[in-house]
Amino acid sequence: MRLTTLLPLLSISLPITGTAAKPSAPPSRLWATHYNGNVYTLTLDKTTNNLSITDTQKTCGKMPSWLTFDTESQIVYCSDEDGTADPSTHGSLTAYHPDREGKLHQLSSVKTVGGGVDSVIYEAGKEKLIAIAHYTASQEFHFKLTHPGAVAQQDSPHPHSVFLDPTGSFIVSPDLGADLLRIYSISSTTGKLTTCPPVNVTFGSGPRHGLFWTDGTDNNRTANGDNGVSHQREMAAVGKTMMYLANEIGGTVMVFDVSYARSGCLDLQRTQTLVPYPASGQKDHKLPTGATPAEIRLIGDKFYVSVRSDQGFAPSDSMVTLDRSAKSGAVKVSGKSDAWGKVPRTFAVNRAGDLVAIGNQASANVAIVRRDRVSGELGEKVAVLQVGEPGKVGQAEGLSSVIWEE
Repeated sequence: MRLTTLLPLLSISLPITGTAAKPSAPPSRLWATHYNGNVYTLTLDKTTNNLSITDTQKTCGKMPSWLTFDTESQIVYCSDEDGTADPSTHGSLTAYHPDREGKLHQLSSVKTVGGGVDSVIYEAGKEKLIAIAHYTASQEFHFKLTHPGAVAQQDSPHPHSVFLDPTGSFIVSPDLGADLLRIYSISSTTGKLTTCPPVNVTFGSGPRHGLFWTDGTDNNRTANGDNGVSHQREMAAVGKTMMYLANEIGGTVMVFDVSYARSGCLDLQRTQTLVPYPASGQKDHKLPTGATPAEIRLIGDKFYVSVRSDQGFAPSDSMVTLDRSAKSGAVKVSGKSDAWGKVPRTFAVNRAGDLVAIGNQASANVAIVRRDRVSGELGEKVAVLQVGEPGKVGQAEGLSSVIWEE
């Protein structure tokens, strides 16, 4: 089964640092991808609150699925979900540079076996690399499923995302199909990945997206060296570290204490499991039937979880806000708000922290809502824009991602 890999950015002739001119773009532009094969540039006029499509390109393969923006080099990377594990098929990774109007100009594109649904940029020495879930390129990891999972989606391994720990020394990939957290140590010199022991997640959870939190108070850590040899090295300040995980199938958010083992790998100890939804009053509290968490993000001490197909604001779904305890790191539900569309697959908070862009997959629209920078609560609708044709719930159709040009 195709899984998480890495691809040196230099292999597609892209600049590492400083060679791409930075456009003087305002923080009111966004990019969005759609499974119809288009990548869109969107512009938000903050005076009139008008959100419009200012450029449309048929690019990034047949199924553009995820955008990652390297703010240092001002390069946008688009993953194409097309292709399978069969080597006769392929997806792609395409790099773009935005001009002053936000229009994307293609720099390079590479074909690979299998499609990509999430990516993260990391550094090793003077080189930048990109790790992509569901993707095969210059380094591949293939997994087998010993025991089938709880539902049909768990009949094979299914890594759904990739994200870095606070030190930039480890990559974690939640495997929705196998109920595992795949962990890789990054070589500080070559950027190559070494497999660490995976962490089991409760049977039937279907881990999808996650992130780390740290208080940044401790400079000394143990990490994995090149070729899997354990040794001591000093890392970025991380201090107390925790990880938060959104589980698609189980409908939960899990909290983990994180420590850096002398073996050179991460140690994760689960401390909490929460249903990320306002209590129903019933003893067996669950998400509404058919509802699933999608993406989770953290701003300050507020977590945001997009919940698909709950119809919490019919005909729209919901965004749920969680409060994080500064003392224990535990989370609790603060409230829910309107996603202004169906199946909020992805969302992004702008740099100022006062606007959230929600990408609703099935209704194929982008909704901009206000965020209170003091309370963290999501508020009124600013704008909603149709971006491409709607898709069927549960199918790889409709809007696939949205990010700010920041």
